[in-house]
This record gives sequence, structure tokens and C-alpha cells, in this order.
Amino acid sequence: MITLHQKCWILAASAMIYGGLAHADEIKVGFITSLSGPVSSIGIPCSKGMKAGESYITEANGRKFHVYELDDASDPSQAARDARKLVDDDKVDVLIGSPGLPITMAVAAVAKESKTPMISVAPVNTFGGANPWVVTAVQPASLMVGQVVDQMKKDGVKSVAYIGFSDSWGDVVYSNLKKDATTSKIVITADERYARTDSSVTGQALRVIATHPDAVLTGGSGTPGALPYEALAQLGYSGKLYGTYALISPDFIRVAGSSAEGMLASTSPVVVADQLPVTYPTRDISMAYLREYKKVNGNTPYNAFSAYAFDAWLILTKAAKGVPADVKPGTLPFRLALRKSVFSIHELKGTGGVFNFEPGSPYGVDKRACVIVRLHQGHWQYVR
Repeated sequence: MITLHQKCWILAASAMIYGGLAHADEIKVGFITSLSGPVSSIGIPCSKGMKAGESYITEANGRKFHVYELDDASDPSQAARDARKLVDDDKVDVLIGSPGLPITMAVAAVAKESKTPMISVAPVNTFGGANPWVVTAVQPASLMVGQVVDQMKKDGVKSVAYIGFSDSWGDVVYSNLKKDATTSKIVITADERYARTDSSVTGQALRVIATHPDAVLTGGSGTPGALPYEALAQLGYSGKLYGTYALISPDFIRVAGSSAEGMLASTSPVVVADQLPVTYPTRDISMAYLREYKKVNGNTPYNAFSAYAFDAWLILTKAAKGVPADVKPGTLPFRLALRKSVFSIHELKGTGGVFNFEPGSPYGVDKRACVIVRLHQGHWQYVR
């Protein structure tokens, strides 16, 4: 006969075993973003977008998700250490992050080495060959810079000067500008660079103005991306201003203020979701995202970065549903199956485009992922 004490012990042991199994069947997600440092102006929105995603979809085929979030402090070395901890200690099944390109490339290296699928929220640099473990929720710079150059052609621009970061993101924007400007017969009059931590770019702006360009394109991001616009305005530059999707954040508008008034930029359609035609393929999911974000965070987002994290979550959850039920999380077979499932995603509507991933490329979007907007009195207006 089983005593009351023995019954209690059996029940407690069963609960521990069941709980352990349930925990073991969770899909562990390692999320790295910049919560501090110069990239935090876009890293914090990513964190908020991730929370909206977690609220919007909570499970895949009955499996819950467990998210481990770490701050990379805007530092690629710290990001690599974060990724290593998540992979080695926390045994995550997938990595998501980070919004700064040099930072995300550091995480991508760990993803490749450890055979862990990664969904980036930065436009992955594919120079030197694609990483077969990484896809991105972000549009390729080639598409977004190309659309800006197309807008320059429409605006009659014949010459353009460039001011960008002195890092891989600055290089990516410039290389695409150079390619597209050559095709469009637009002359590049200057290539000026500055560090993300610089407090002034007056010297670079003076050299740009001395070349008398019709327009200036910048290759910065977030808050530091405002510096060229401030310097050009202070020096009385009156030509056309252009930017890319890396600038689209409230902090950029706050810092740049009137100096960026009238600038044109490429961006994700979600930034002007309520201005899109009702037939636009990403409009419905974008409006759902805006509602979920407000429910979770208490306000409305005015940036594309939180939406990239939300789209990364959509990609992850869609892929997770494609993993066979007998393949258990926490194992290499699960990571392999998850990666395979990512590359089978077809016509998944996200806030920033319609995703169709194929092996050999980290990108899964087309021209439906890009719109041109104008900054008018502190708000982005849909142009085309």
C-alpha cells in the first residue's frame, strides 16, 4: 500500500519529469540587440518589435518559445561573446540579431561555426561568400540604394556627393551607389567618411559642398546618421538630400530636426503602412503589427527597425512549424531541419516585404519591399 508521503513524492517527481520534458521541448531563441551604445537608437526598437512578435505568435505546433535577450553594447566583440554564450551555455536553437551591420556579422560568424540558424535584423554583408546559416528580415542594400538612385534620376540629379560611415555599412552603401550611379550616368563628386562615434562632420561637409553636387546621399544609420544633415544645413547647402532605410527612426528625426526637411529615402513599406494602397501586399500584416506593438509597448512605432525584428519572428515561427514533430529542439537535427524549413518559405507576407528564401542568398524579398518616402515636418510621407 502506498502511503500519503509516497504519493506526494511520486506526484512531485512526475511534475519535475513532466516539467523538464516540457522545458526540453521548448524552442530556445537567442536574441542579441544593442540596448546601449551608439546603435541603441535602433537596437531598442528592435527589442520592442521582438516583444510584439512574441505576443503575436506564441507557439509552433504546440511548442512554446523561450527567448534569451542579451545586450551587445553596440560592440561586435561583445556581440560575438553574447552569441557564444547563447550557443554554448543556453543551447539555443536559433539566433536573431543585431541591428548594426558590423555587429551582426560578428554574430553570423558564430552562427556558421556552431551550425546554428540565424535570422538577421541587419542587411547581411555577403562580401566573401554567403553564410549558409544566415538569412535576414531586412531588404538588401542593393535594392534600397538602387531605388534611391532611381528617384534621383526622376528628380533630374546629374551629380551626387556621398558622406557615410567609415565601416562596413558605409562601404556597402557606397559600393551600391557607385554601381547604380554609373549605370544612371550620375557623377559621384565626393566620398567622405566619418566614425559612428564622431561628434562633428563639418570638415567632410565642407569638402562635399566644394564639389558643387546636385544632391547628397548619406550612408549612416540611426542617431549618428543625422550629423551630415546638420552640418550641411549649418553651412547653407541647398541641394537635394537623400538617405536610406537605415535612417528611419524617431531619434534620427529628433536629432536632425529641420536640417533633414524634405529629404527622400528608401524604406520598408511598414513605415507608411496606413498610407499604402489598400491592395499593397504587406498592408494587412503591417496594420496587425502596429496593433500588436501598441498593445505590448503602449505606443505606436515610427521606425522600421522594430518591424524587422517582428518580421524575423514571423520567419522563425513559420519555419518552426515546418520542422517534423519527432525532431527535438536542442539538437543539431533540429537546427538542420529549421534551416531547411527557412529556405522553403514561400510568399510569406511580412511588414517589410513578401519573403521567398532560396539557398545561396540571405535575402528573400523583391521590389515589393521598398517604398520612397519624404520627410515633411517630422513625419514620413509616402511618395511611391
